[in-house]
Amino acid sequence: MEEQNAVTALAALAQPMRLRVFRTLVGAGPQGMTPGVLGSTLDVPASTLSFHLKELMHAGLVTQERDGRHLIYRPALVHMNALLNYLAAHCCQGSPCAEAGPAACTTC
Repeated sequence: MEEQNAVTALAALAQPMRLRVFRTLVGAGPQGMTPGVLGSTLDVPASTLSFHLKELMHAGLVTQERDGRHLIYRPALVHMNALLNYLAAHCCQGSPCAEAGPAACTTC
């Protein structure tokens, strides 16, 4: 992942409602959710939800698919995992924590 992509994704998640939306979609998994179900789950108005979903899509964290009359929003798990890997790339002085072992990584 490029640094600018990481900054864009982190900026999108640095807003409480967008973080809630993203975490809810991650919880739904690959099945995703329609805006109606997502809005009801989070108790957020459709216009507000639409704005936040647009920002998450722009950051590459959420995808949208049309299924007949419905839109399905899904978490972009590959992009999420790339962001997590980018953030952890220099953990434990560049060694993956699993290889270094828990005792070797005091910050993990």
